[in-house]
Amino acid sequence: AAPIYGVTPMFSLCFLGYSVGKGIFCDENAFKELKLFQIGMAGAFSAVFTTPILAPGERFKCILQTQNDPPRFKGPGEVARYLYQTGGIMSVFRGFWGTMARDGAASFAYFSSYEYFKRQLTPEGKTGPSVAGTLLAGGLAGWANWLMCIPIDTMKSRLQADIDGKYKHGIRSVFVHIMKHEGPQALFRGFGSVMVRAFPANAACFVGYEGAIKAMDWLGLD
Repeated sequence: AAPIYGVTPMFSLCFLGYSVGKGIFCDENAFKELKLFQIGMAGAFSAVFTTPILAPGERFKCILQTQNDPPRFKGPGEVARYLYQTGGIMSVFRGFWGTMARDGAASFAYFSSYEYFKRQLTPEGKTGPSVAGTLLAGGLAGWANWLMCIPIDTMKSRLQADIDGKYKHGIRSVFVHIMKHEGPQALFRGFGSVMVRAFPANAACFVGYEGAIKAMDWLGLD
């Protein structure tokens, strides 16, 4: 898992991108009438904000985590230098479009499902769910997020871990290799552990998000 000092700014960028996306894709009745496609597209737009930072960072992480013993690289700085010297900026950003596809699809499901579950869990006559309802809606949204993107994430990670040119045609080569040698079940490897982690993490995330929105409203900050 990424350290907290990396996760926090990424969540901030993600929600910033979502906010910008709402201004682009959502009409004035999108949330009142629960127009899930519009909300999902606003969520998907957040990938435009996060991918330029996540793509190279995850490239370095994948390489470091899949090293043999003894390790070839001591840290992300050494990985970055090696990639740039041997393949230029394109090598540093390898997996950019896979990261964009993963986060776009995941965030589409993430934000649209959250609004759906939030509405379902709001008692009649209330404007929003209880804290317990928000926790449940956030946790279910976390599950929806990963259900949508686990196969893309698996292929993207394998592509980014490759420094020997094994996958000549990018994600397509990774997909063909997995289907030929491991079968489709390999695309969902680690599914259980991801889901166990996703529920509490995203439940807490949305409680914090809703709390921050209420605090800003109370302070008169739009």
